[in-house]
Order: sequence, then structure tokens, then C-alpha cells
Amino acid sequence: MRSPATLMEPAPNANHRPPPRYIAVEGPIGVGKTTLAKQLAAALHYPLLLEPTLENPFLERFYRETARYALPTQLFFLLHRARQLADLSENDLLGPLLVADFLMDKDRLFAELNLDEQELRLYEQISASLDLRPPQPDLVIYLQAPAMVLLKRIRQRGAAFERRIPPSYLETLTQSYARFFQSYDRSPLFIVNAEEIDFARNPAHFDALLKEMQGMRSSRQRFNPNPSLL
Repeated sequence: MRSPATLMEPAPNANHRPPPRYIAVEGPIGVGKTTLAKQLAAALHYPLLLEPTLENPFLERFYRETARYALPTQLFFLLHRARQLADLSENDLLGPLLVADFLMDKDRLFAELNLDEQELRLYEQISASLDLRPPQPDLVIYLQAPAMVLLKRIRQRGAAFERRIPPSYLETLTQSYARFFQSYDRSPLFIVNAEEIDFARNPAHFDALLKEMQGMRSSRQRFNPNPSLL
């Protein structure tokens, strides 16, 4: 197997992008973003920054009573993510070396999806008071999969409170992500069809993604792997 360093070294081509220093992996619940982020961090020898899902004391109650616990759930994520990103060095002119399984910009996506009008105004006031200026990733990897695939993966991974997530919520969430990234242009975007690939169990799938990512020639590129050829 090739070494991680070799995998990410640019080919001797003047048009080849330099290796990204800060990579954010995004996508809806169950799509595999944390698994991929961990694999990228290990392969590149980068620090790993994970979303505080299991640390959120309101999340289990949110899936039981969405309307009642949407605001505290959202505010916990906002404040925790803000603290995580504030800890990144602001003095590094080249930006941090980092792989994260979340993008701060998408926080509002969940706020708009789950909060009512008054709660959203309060969320916006708190967010504005934080004066957040997180560093922008050098690359965002957006993993896509249909809602029914997400539902199957969620049920397989064994988190009891996540099994309460209704298919209708996952469908709405996937649509919200699609709209969000349709116009996203703050960082180069690598869009991956993750419906039939398994990064956790098949190293060939991860190697194929890494090779495709290494060969990006534009700021917005799609990857539709054929699992039968991997």
C-alpha cells in the first residue's frame, strides 16, 4: 500500500492543487462523515476535530420531542462548535492542519429546519453576539445518499436514540443539505455519491476517493464511484 504522504503529494503539474490543509467533511446524519473524517486524519497525519454529538445532553430528548428541545439542542451545538473553532490558531498564516466532521457554515441549516420563528430570531441574536469568524476549509467534502439509505445505516450503527428519527425528517434534511450546497462557494467543494460505497469496510473505496480528491482540477467536482469496479 502507498504511504499516506505519497497519496497526497501533488503530481509534477503546474495546474495541480496543493494538498488541502483544512478539510471539512459534511453530509446528513448517517451518511458516514465521521468515519471518513477519521480515515482522512489518519492517512494524512492531521489532527481530528469531531462534532460533539454524544456530548449534547439535549439530543436524545430532541429526537423524542423535537419542538420542545430544538432550541437548547441547537444552542449547545452552536456554542460548542464556536469554542472548538476558536481554539484553532489564528496566528498560522497558512491556516490549521485539520480534518473536521462538520462545517460551521451549516449550523444555520439545522436552525432553520428545526426552530420556530421566535426561536430562530433568538438563535440569530446569540450567533451574532459571538462574532464568529472561523477559518474557511481548503476543501469541503459533501457526502450524499438517499434518505432510506441513511435510515438503514442509522439503524445498523446501534445508537438507540437515533432510531427515533422519522424517515420524513431525513428526507427533509437531505433536501436542505442539497439546497445548501447547491449555492455553496466559500471553499472548494468535492461532492461524493456515498450511496453504495463503504469507507469503513472497504479500503479500496477510500483509496479511490483519495485518488480522485488528489486529482481535483476545479473548485467544484463530483465523484460518482462505481462500486463494482473498485
